[in-house]
Amino acid sequence: MQRFDRWLGSPWRRSVLAALAGALPMFAFPTPSLWWFAYVALVPWILLARCAPTGRRAVCDGWFGGLGFMLAVHHWLLPSLHVFTLVLAALLGALWGPWGWLVRRFLAGLPSPGRCAAALVVLPSGWLAVELVRSWQGLGGPWGMLGASQWQVAPALRLASVGGVWLLSFLVVAVNVAVAVLVAVRAARVPALAGLVATAAATSAAWVWAPRPGVDGHVRIAVVQPGLVDGTESGQRRFDREEQLTRSLVGQHVDLVVWGESSVGFDLTERPDLARRIAALSREVGADVLVNVDARRADRPGIFKSSVLVGPNGPTGDRYDKMRLVPFGEYIPARSVLGWATSVGKAAGEDRRRGSEQVVMDVGHGLRVGPLVCFETAFPDMSRHLARDGAGVLLAQSSTSTFQHSWAPEQHASLGALRAAETGRPMVHATLTGVSAVYGPSGQRVGPWLGTDASTTEVYDVPTAHGVTPYVRYGDWPVHAALLVLAAFCATQGARALRPRRSAPAPSAPPVRTVRASPARHGH
Repeated sequence: MQRFDRWLGSPWRRSVLAALAGALPMFAFPTPSLWWFAYVALVPWILLARCAPTGRRAVCDGWFGGLGFMLAVHHWLLPSLHVFTLVLAALLGALWGPWGWLVRRFLAGLPSPGRCAAALVVLPSGWLAVELVRSWQGLGGPWGMLGASQWQVAPALRLASVGGVWLLSFLVVAVNVAVAVLVAVRAARVPALAGLVATAAATSAAWVWAPRPGVDGHVRIAVVQPGLVDGTESGQRRFDREEQLTRSLVGQHVDLVVWGESSVGFDLTERPDLARRIAALSREVGADVLVNVDARRADRPGIFKSSVLVGPNGPTGDRYDKMRLVPFGEYIPARSVLGWATSVGKAAGEDRRRGSEQVVMDVGHGLRVGPLVCFETAFPDMSRHLARDGAGVLLAQSSTSTFQHSWAPEQHASLGALRAAETGRPMVHATLTGVSAVYGPSGQRVGPWLGTDASTTEVYDVPTAHGVTPYVRYGDWPVHAALLVLAAFCATQGARALRPRRSAPAPSAPPVRTVRASPARHGH
């Protein structure tokens, strides 16, 4: 043990160990999907920061752990951004520095039961603050939120309808803290067990209390996934393949046909021949076709990614321009400073333009849909906004063809389960090259996934629902509560620092002792 402590005393060895510990939660996400591992994956990281010799070292443990976490969850970006992926992970990993300090502040040494109980609230709140900051799309967006690892767990999806993915992240971190206390602090096992029991009780209460979406019908939605098409004139050949696949839907009585992101590489105003071909498909199938145009617009400067609805008479006029773009993939933040990223990877050579507002489309058959494009499905506020605006079905058009042989397609497809559960609205995730997936209003899977090797169509009987979930009604209340907890902690710390120290009273002088002469000394 002493030898290990000496080995751990090296700053670089400790930093490497922190990065490895921070990377462990990656196994809870797809493709591995070891959802249960999320509840213990943070324990090594917590124990490492807890035993940091100083507060500064705990900050470093948090930073390097955050680097490991971000690099692991986004490792599939390495072929595109190369060394810049490491730079981004290091910058964003710094957000966990204060969290590492909090771990040491509450769990170092032999913490009292009261301090451990407080840690069960403050440390998850600190984690949520980190997720809130990095959820800003300019910093990469909320990809890899810890609560998203619970996308296939029915009780967790019920909790998502109450407090969104934020509530799941809070509870997952709280369980990790409780397990770490059980392992390392024997004197505080009672509050740790109480925390686990409280988590189980909250989950059970939500299962019973949270309103369930009221299923009121079904709609038939067809997903067209052409598969990987590259090489010369890939845009035209992809369109031809999508046209062929869509024509196979004739006679299947579908209510809507959905193509994936960048399914049309030409502005339909400048290519009326393509608009006429899509309109002809709409007439043959008997349903509108939602395509996604990735092209320079004729009526505005710049390149847009737009969901465009085409009916039997051509484009209906319903159009949604993507609002939240992928950093480096679709634009480069502060291009004048970071433009060198284009020289080391596949960063965007030209910034795409943003839309200004979300759109709910009426596609006939009494169906209103809310489109999202690509990684916009990672933002819970966007699907919540569409649900509040009356969307009956959430539609995501995506393409992860650049990351075809990585964990990214499965991770992206899994996000639809959370957005469906949060809003009580079904989610259709349609892609060019897989994985395409559909989820019901409770987040449950509907029909088969279309994998990355599929070039096909699939018709889904999608259950529709009514009612409003607590998350749609009250929004990100777990985040607000976490910020209040952190504000109270900071206020307490500040008050303690400003409190005047009571000076110790000066020691009183000892009484003067006089020596009284004995009679013998004054004698004769």
